[in-house]
Amino acid sequence: MEQMRWLELLSAVRLGSKKSKTELARSPFHKDYDRIIFSPSFRQLNRKTQVHPLSQQDGIHTRLTHSLEVSCVGRTLGMLAAEKIKTELPAWISPADIGAIIQAACLAHDIGNPPFGHAGEYAIRDWFDEADNQTYLLGLTPEQQADVCQFEGNAQGLRILTRLDYHPNDGGMRLTYATLGAYLKYPWLSHPIDHIDSTHLRSKFGCYQSEKEVLVQIAEQLGLLQLGEYHYCRHPLTYLLEAADDICYALIDLEDGISMNMLEYDEVEPYFINLIGDYGTPHELHISHATWHQKIAALRGRVMKRLVAEVTSAFARHHDEILAGRLNGGLLQYCPSDIHIGIQNAKNLTRDKIFDHPHKADLELLAHSSLQNLLDAFIPLARPNQRLRFKDQRLLVILQNLGMNMTDDLYQNIMQILDIISRFSDHQAYAISQELKGNKVSMF
Repeated sequence: MEQMRWLELLSAVRLGSKKSKTELARSPFHKDYDRIIFSPSFRQLNRKTQVHPLSQQDGIHTRLTHSLEVSCVGRTLGMLAAEKIKTELPAWISPADIGAIIQAACLAHDIGNPPFGHAGEYAIRDWFDEADNQTYLLGLTPEQQADVCQFEGNAQGLRILTRLDYHPNDGGMRLTYATLGAYLKYPWLSHPIDHIDSTHLRSKFGCYQSEKEVLVQIAEQLGLLQLGEYHYCRHPLTYLLEAADDICYALIDLEDGISMNMLEYDEVEPYFINLIGDYGTPHELHISHATWHQKIAALRGRVMKRLVAEVTSAFARHHDEILAGRLNGGLLQYCPSDIHIGIQNAKNLTRDKIFDHPHKADLELLAHSSLQNLLDAFIPLARPNQRLRFKDQRLLVILQNLGMNMTDDLYQNIMQILDIISRFSDHQAYAISQELKGNKVSMF
């Protein structure tokens, strides 16, 4: 049975690196973390939606706070998993190294998300689905059309990490191949539009045509098993990244729901208690003057302690399947059934009481309209060598000030515009949209 090898999977070589330098006290993987956290794209996550668009309420998670929390859980998962499989790892790799790789990858896992979160992704896709906008796809290959029509935050993230930030078109952040491999939840390209079924269900993917050679570099350097053309199996550590993300959003979204008065604490408590299992109910629940914040924090800590133990045990049990690229689904599915069911029940509660809440729906409509206004204004400028009216010339100046470099390639121009729009925070996107309509917005 063909298997990937940890010796290659943990490569500290950097994409696009021009030099090799050993630093005292800081591993290459810790350096990855530092590069991501100081990047402008990561900083922009501070005012990007996690669940609630344009929230003015303190304490509600943004993509930045969510990413920081996921990175903490990911680091713990990595270190504990490494302890459980340490005889399989190279002698020069410590559990702290594995933790640092996953911590860095988790920190970046949402870095490509557009403003307004998933609502923003849908807005971009919907714009290109409209019949009047199909003309902008003429001249693109079917593969390029698939990229443009199926905007995907995961693929946009790879573009940011490897092309856009720090060293444009020359390695980007120049992260280690190990961190890039762990980041790639979907190491394959988009599917052409005519392969999407009539329900318009879109498969997730992790790489645009513009970065396909980078994908090959990463896969070859790490020894990822090839499943098809530009299609590879996951890096083993990606399973831990995915588990960290699932754990955080399944639990934290419920906390935000209470803060937003969409849920009551008493509705949420049983879901946490069920996930604790035999780990024992925290004593804070029996203190009469304890606030719901104190109770939920104690419950969350106890739940996470159990989930970290079970997920890492599942990783160790299925180690050989993972290295062979044969594990189907995520690690939570291989934990005790009450965990898998409990996480799914928590997600269902979030969907029913939060995602479908009228207040959230109203804000998502506003978000959708804002992005559609931006696309209406900027995408027509992507056509190369056209004569521009005065208004379009002014719009092009705005894009150029934001980093646009107009080329003779329609695909590259569209991708650059999507780079600019997707980097906006929620508030920037809303404010610029309003100004394009002639409304001055004080927050801009």
